[in-house]
Amino acid sequence: MNLNGKVALVTGGASGIGRATAVAFARGGAKVAIADIDGRGGEQTLGMIQQAGGDGLFAGCDVSSAADVKALIERVVSRYGRLDCAANIAAIEGTPRRIDQVPDEEFDRIIQVNLRGVWLCMKYEVVQMLKQASGGAIVNLSSAAGLVGSVRSPAYGASKHGVVGLTKSAALQLAKNNVRVNAVCPGGILTPMTERIAAAAGGTQAQLGAAHPVGRMGRPEEIAAAVLWLCSDEASFVTGFAAPVDGGLTAM
Repeated sequence: MNLNGKVALVTGGASGIGRATAVAFARGGAKVAIADIDGRGGEQTLGMIQQAGGDGLFAGCDVSSAADVKALIERVVSRYGRLDCAANIAAIEGTPRRIDQVPDEEFDRIIQVNLRGVWLCMKYEVVQMLKQASGGAIVNLSSAAGLVGSVRSPAYGASKHGVVGLTKSAALQLAKNNVRVNAVCPGGILTPMTERIAAAAGGTQAQLGAAHPVGRMGRPEEIAAAVLWLCSDEASFVTGFAAPVDGGLTAM
């Protein structure tokens, strides 16, 4: 997709879906800002963007911190003068536990990163996008666990349902301001996170893949393609959509 001249921000860009999305934006012609708490991984992603001939920057950022997120947006605008696309991907997983066994601290941390983090990013992204006549496009990463119940982790499922709710509410609020807000809801994707999830559950990624109607796990690049389409002008009439990209998982 043609994103020439666009400025894109990707949180969680140090690995997995975030990394694939950042590289895809660069290949589409966008200037890309990457944010993550993982400095080493973020710098590696930046190197991949530069090797592909792209223009990018990396900023360390804890998305659950309002000060960090505000500083992040200010840095992006200082460097590039605008913000056209934002992919809010940073998230953490929960440990497979029954609801009465989830420690308070774990629940709070998952909500802080996965839900509050998306809210904070949207808050400061929208401030900038409303200053621009061209508006902007925001895509939040939810999950198949944001559309159906999560047997694995109730805290994770709650956070991802919250992302869908935030997405739809913001989309309605901003519909007449030329700012579109959508969500992507992946199934099992071949990332370091799902590798940890599978191991914690005593299984493998291949076993997780077998649970999908298509019979396999997804690739990060397949999610990145959906994010880029929702950010592109080709999706100009799409807002408030929580798109399942899950190999048929939530169709069952």
